[in-house]
Amino acid sequence: MKSTLAEIEARFDNDVIRFSNLETGQQTTLDAAFNMDLMTSAIAKHYPHKTIRVLDIGCGAGNYVLKLLQKKKELDLTLSDLSQPMLDKALERVKEVHDGSIRLKKGDFRNLSATEGTYDVIIATAVLHHLRDDADWEGSFKNLYDLLNPGGSIWIFDLIQQQTPTLQTLVYEELYGDYLVGLKDAEYRDAVFTYIEKEDSPRSLMYQLNLLTKVGFSQVDILHKNLCFASYVGLK
Repeated sequence: MKSTLAEIEARFDNDVIRFSNLETGQQTTLDAAFNMDLMTSAIAKHYPHKTIRVLDIGCGAGNYVLKLLQKKKELDLTLSDLSQPMLDKALERVKEVHDGSIRLKKGDFRNLSATEGTYDVIIATAVLHHLRDDADWEGSFKNLYDLLNPGGSIWIFDLIQQQTPTLQTLVYEELYGDYLVGLKDAEYRDAVFTYIEKEDSPRSLMYQLNLLTKVGFSQVDILHKNLCFASYVGLK
């Protein structure tokens, strides 16, 4: 049995500090700092001349919007997360550098109440792997598509699987496993693999790119992939 939303919320309630390092991001995530810089640079480059309405789902302690604010000040922000302590920390950090609009929405992003076409940009980092079956994935992608206005975009960075079992073993169990051992030790690797097995349901990069197209995005593009992590974008 996979973790319930309540169990996921409880884990993140007690993990705020690990998600509050703007220099490193999440160390268990390959190229975390690089992807933060790449994605936020791309957003700022794509919308250079106007205030953009940004929704960050699974915002954690606010790293991505903080990095984006270093490159673009004209932001109208909505931060969403299951965890109230994460939202509190995100608000505290963002208010130190941003005097514009900041709204908080606690809860499951699949139940987010907003008018269709509300946002210019949706940021979704290390959150979609909590989705479960195909219906959940497709329904969630469709809802996020509907929340964007014409010309809007979704920017995703997440854990992924390989479609080929032998490549999944090599990329995930062996190479990513070696990375985790290098961070700490084999016991740490096993602990990370255990909670991923319990909590997460990642899909392949190709599955997600194809699904973006299926729900209506006119263009999709890959920003970066390293082993079992990838960043990509869908343009409405």
